[in-house]
Amino acid sequence: MSDDEFAVRFKKLLPERLRKNQFIRLLVTTLVDNRLALFGFAVLFTVTVTAIFADFIAPYDPAAQNIPERFLAPSLDHPMGTDRFGRDIFSRVVYGARLSLTVSIISVGFAMAMGVPLGLIAGYSERLVDETIMRFMDMLFAFPVIILAMPLVVILGQSTRNVMIAIGIVYTPIFTRVTRSATLSVIEEDYVTAAKAIGESDFNIIRRDVLPNAIAPILVQGTILLALATLVEAALAFIGIGTPPPTPSWGRMLSSARSHMGVAWWWAFFPGMAIALTILGWNVLGDAIRDTLDPKNDTETRGL
Repeated sequence: MSDDEFAVRFKKLLPERLRKNQFIRLLVTTLVDNRLALFGFAVLFTVTVTAIFADFIAPYDPAAQNIPERFLAPSLDHPMGTDRFGRDIFSRVVYGARLSLTVSIISVGFAMAMGVPLGLIAGYSERLVDETIMRFMDMLFAFPVIILAMPLVVILGQSTRNVMIAIGIVYTPIFTRVTRSATLSVIEEDYVTAAKAIGESDFNIIRRDVLPNAIAPILVQGTILLALATLVEAALAFIGIGTPPPTPSWGRMLSSARSHMGVAWWWAFFPGMAIALTILGWNVLGDAIRDTLDPKNDTETRGL
């Protein structure tokens, strides 16, 4: 089946209500036209379903040890093999998806909740307020992500909640900078000038005119940071300061498997593939959202 035939058949399966929604229509069209983006969406959908229904999908308790069955190769009983404690790797990867998805979404949401308002204020306000906010953001932005996240986790304490807070703080400057840049562009538009002329309050102008027209780059940046947050969570767990055991973490599984690669390659391979595919999924979905929100795209010529 050619790409054009696949796209036509897929579009015909969409409910009428979705076909009438412009954003969803454009997003679905972008996914259909881009096989890689469709693959990324499928990966993220699988990870999400796996995380939600981990209790039903995992065949074993991820923390249960079974020493007689340690280092078993992948088989029907253990599709991804077992580790040095006889724990089922498939069950641990499944529960690791829940941790990874939770940490990435909540931490990026936290960063967005802090960074977007700060960016709006900085871009809309007088020079003194703008300079104060942005110089503080520049201080945070000067540190590499991992270097800043490590002491934050150590100071706050080693827990999943504190990992999410640390990642959220690390990525707040990025949202602030992106939002400020978009705000500076939007406030030069005529409709913002007109709103000021008729006496609209600054809060209403920001809420009704600035934010809706600055949201596109924020959403795209959000999907990019979801991929990076997945990687940072795994990296923190890999070096031993992420979510503490016995909670399954893809990064900690990789760390534990380093010294056993010669006898149990599957122990590192499957969590490593889970990390790589999840990051790929977020990245290509971000590309699809960017293409959907690109004003250069003609909504009439791309209609379903």
